[in-house]
Amino acid sequence: MTTPKHCPGFENFRNLKSFECQCPECGATKEVFSDEFDKKHKCDKCGKDIDFAQCTIDGSV
Repeated sequence: MTTPKHCPGFENFRNLKSFECQCPECGATKEVFSDEFDKKHKCDKCGKDIDFAQCTIDGSV
């Protein structure tokens, strides 16, 4: 048996992308991962719903 070079389950999340979406109500940013596109998101600061479909990608790092 060999020791894995990364944590088990890594392959499941290997291709995830992270995006920041700005709350239209208060302007706070929320990090959203590519496997969460179809889920509802609430702002951590003000609690308002964030419609991820209305977010824009400003750039990538």
